[in-house]
Amino acid sequence: MMHNHIAQAERTGGAAVAERENALRHAVAAALFEAMPEVGQDLDHRPDPGETSRAFIDRLAASATPEEAVTFAAQAMALRHGIWWGHECLMRMRQVLEPQDLEMLALAADWVGAPGEETRHRAATAAMACTTKTPGVWIALGVGWTGGSLLPPEQAAVPPPPFLPGRAINAGVLLALARAERDQRARILAGFVSMAHAIIDAG
Repeated sequence: MMHNHIAQAERTGGAAVAERENALRHAVAAALFEAMPEVGQDLDHRPDPGETSRAFIDRLAASATPEEAVTFAAQAMALRHGIWWGHECLMRMRQVLEPQDLEMLALAADWVGAPGEETRHRAATAAMACTTKTPGVWIALGVGWTGGSLLPPEQAAVPPPPFLPGRAINAGVLLALARAERDQRARILAGFVSMAHAIIDAG
């Protein structure tokens, strides 16, 4: 199903994640914690030795704080896959989005379909110009932080740290989730986790 979705997006000129790319930064969850210690700052749980990232997502989703599954998935997925996942999570919740969100998500989708400096800079510039950081703005900021510099062009370049895009994706997805009716959030979050697995498996 996910492969069909990707192929359809490619045929229609929409955003798509290349099927042959590795969808995860690290197959083993503990390796991600080691590579990016900042991930541990955002999670109360820790993976077991040898536990896969996919299994850890499931364990977090079944915990008392299932939102941590979103937080970890946002960091665990490779950048294009993570941005696409954030895009798709928000598009499932169009009813809580604003026109600004849809504009930002379109820019994020452009980058996923054609990752490069032009599409990255366009998303970053538009997101930084927004006075309110709505869910879609956070996803576009995530795109912006996949490269470039945190400082103005006239200053020496300071590349964004590798954990920053994941934190932006997490912020966008959880902010959208918070806008849902309380009795619907568990079902929606479970859908987000299921979609993360589909993207990981397709990648």
